[in-house]
Amino acid sequence: MAQEPAPIMAPATFQQRLLHWFEQYGRHDLPWQQPRTAYRVWVSEIMLQQTQVTTVIGYFERFMARFPTLEMLAKADQDEVLHLWTGLGYYARARNLHRAARIVVAQHDGEMPLESVETLTALPGIGRSTAGAIIAQSAGRRAVILDGNVKRSLSRLHAVEGWPGKPAVERRLWALADYYTPQSRVADYTQAMMDFGATLCRRSQPECGRCPFQQECLAYARHETHRFPVSKPKKALPVRQTLMLVLQDARGRIWLEQRPPAGLWGGLWSLPQFEEESQLWDWLLQHTINPSLGSAEPMFTHTFSHFRLEITPRPAECDTLNEVREGGVWYDLERPPELGLAAPVKALLERQLPFALNLLPGHA
Repeated sequence: MAQEPAPIMAPATFQQRLLHWFEQYGRHDLPWQQPRTAYRVWVSEIMLQQTQVTTVIGYFERFMARFPTLEMLAKADQDEVLHLWTGLGYYARARNLHRAARIVVAQHDGEMPLESVETLTALPGIGRSTAGAIIAQSAGRRAVILDGNVKRSLSRLHAVEGWPGKPAVERRLWALADYYTPQSRVADYTQAMMDFGATLCRRSQPECGRCPFQQECLAYARHETHRFPVSKPKKALPVRQTLMLVLQDARGRIWLEQRPPAGLWGGLWSLPQFEEESQLWDWLLQHTINPSLGSAEPMFTHTFSHFRLEITPRPAECDTLNEVREGGVWYDLERPPELGLAAPVKALLERQLPFALNLLPGHA
C-alpha cells in the first residue's frame, strides 16, 4: 500500500505564504468576484471546469447579462441556455446548470442550499470541489476544494505518486487539501489556491523561481516538476465517422435538427448525420422535394474526451421539405435564431455564410 505523503509544513505557515503571494499576484478583479454571490460563483465554477479563465470571462458576462438571477435562469428555455454556451463545449454542464436552477427554485425557494457540501452536491452537475468553492467564496465558511490546479500544486509540493484520478491518490490529495485549508479568510484562500496553480504552478513551464514554497517542494528538489502530477495512462482514442448533411432550401436556409436530450451533443441543434451515403440519399428522397447532392467537402476531425469524430460535410439543395418535421428548423444564416449549436456545426454554418450573402440582392 502506498505511503501517505506527510505535510511538508504547518498549516499556518502554508496559509501565510500563500495569502501573501495572493495579495501581490492573485486575481482580484474577475467578474464573478464582484458581487461574489452564490449564484455568480456557481455559474463561474461550472464554466471554469475544463476551460481557462480567459475564455470563460466573455461567456460569463454574456450569461449574466441574459440571466442576472437564478430565477431568470430557471425560467429560461433550454435553447436559450445552450445558445449562450455555444463554443464552451462540455454541454452537459449547461444542461445540468439549467436543471439545477429549476430544482433550487422548486425545492429551495430560489436560494442556493449552502448548508453543507452535501446539500449542494445533491444538485445536478455539482461535485465536492465545486460545492466547496461555492461555500467558501460566497458564504465565507470553511470548505475544502480540490480542482485541477490544486491537485497539480499539492502533487508537486509533496511528490505524490500515482495518477490523481485513482481513488487512493485522490484521497491523499483531499487529505492534504483539508490539512492546509484555514478557518478564516477562506474566500481569499480558495481563490489563492486556484490562482497559484493556474498562473504560477502551471502544467507546463511552472515559475519555480517565484514560488513561495520552492525550498520545500519535493518535485523541485528532485528536478521532477514535469513528472507531477502523474499523467493518466494513455490509450488510443477510438475513431468514428459521420456524414453531415448541409441541406439548403431555395431561400438559402440550412436544415437543422435537435439532438436527443441525452448523449452526444444532447439538446443541441445539429446537421442531420448519417453513417453511409445510401442512408443520406434515402433521407433526401423521402423528405425533400427536388433534391440534388453536391460533392463531399474535405473531411475534418472533432475530438471528444473519449473518441475522435471524423466529419465529412455533404452539401445538398432542395426546393423544400415535403412534410412538416418536428424537432427541426430552417436556419436563416442572415437572421440566425438563438439556438445552441454543436461546435463543428457552428463552424460549418459560418463557412456557408459568404455563399448565402452572394445570393442576396445588393451583394456582389
